[in-house]
Amino acid sequence: MDQVKIGRFIAERRKNAGLTQMQLAEKLSITDRAVSKWETGRTLPDAAIMLELCAILSISVNDLLCGEVVSVDNYGKELEKRLLEVVKEKEQSDKHLLMLEWVVGIFSCIVLFVPIFIAAFLPIEEWKRVLICFSGFLPAFVGFFFTVRIEQVAGYYECRHCGHKYVPTYRAMQRAMHAGRTRYMKCPHCQKRSWQKKVISKE
Repeated sequence: MDQVKIGRFIAERRKNAGLTQMQLAEKLSITDRAVSKWETGRTLPDAAIMLELCAILSISVNDLLCGEVVSVDNYGKELEKRLLEVVKEKEQSDKHLLMLEWVVGIFSCIVLFVPIFIAAFLPIEEWKRVLICFSGFLPAFVGFFFTVRIEQVAGYYECRHCGHKYVPTYRAMQRAMHAGRTRYMKCPHCQKRSWQKKVISKE
């Protein structure tokens, strides 16, 4: 999506409605700084207020995401185009998240094992050795929690039996046996258990 084009369109519709940035911000219960960021193309309106914004500017959500008023003839094509862009952006975002999962996972392993290694070779009292070992457990545990959370929300798992792709619950992820990003889980569609692979696209 062209954020600069969308920002100019918001500014144009706001002026056509006879509103200042401050007045529009007050109607949406946000700051005029947020409106300024939209209009300069730095950010997009939050999904929670998008419908309200469109109602104030007398446009559709599709018009907003296109950065122009879409004619009836082109409405279906433009809507399909926007949906494809959203899907591609999600896939790209999921790829970045899964890369972050590796970084967090490696860092958590380092945090866990370095204190154990240090404690094993330092000539110190036993209680200090135990304390050093445990000092790595809490941050490592938090790190591992986030890796599972990232793996849950990024992309989908594909059932080997029926091909259904879905996002499992965090609880199902925790309980599942796994080898890398392949987990043994029950498919919510066919109710069968299988080793399911992580995939980025739902197509």
